[in-house]
Amino acid sequence: MKYVLLIMLLMIGCSVSQSERAFFNGNCDRFFEDRHLTWNVYLQPGDSLLVTLCSNATTGFRWSESAQIKDESILEQRGHTFVPPEKSMPGAAGKEEWTFNALKKGTSVVVWEYGRPWAGGEKGEWSLTATIIVD
Repeated sequence: MKYVLLIMLLMIGCSVSQSERAFFNGNCDRFFEDRHLTWNVYLQPGDSLLVTLCSNATTGFRWSESAQIKDESILEQRGHTFVPPEKSMPGAAGKEEWTFNALKKGTSVVVWEYGRPWAGGEKGEWSLTATIIVD
């Protein structure tokens, strides 16, 4: 009887759907090869998205704090953090991470731009444009 109950619990646990997480890792090498990347990602409502982009604040360059989301009713930015380099070396690149949630079905475009934010600073030296399809 205990085994039957255990098997039933395992079957129920396996049938519960969980939201998925999609990832994008934009390391520095990718941007050195192509300064302006594009990406298509397919999500379902309730899924989350993690975007990680190379960042080196010691050069004065940084990504815009908030991603430019065309339709915020489809995709919601939940967070943005800086992750320092693993090795503490002067001038080493770290990462910036953004988290998002897919809210409902539809398509939205999200743009990140990397540049020097002050007046006269270089803008859009690197960019990532993601087309998010929530279905």
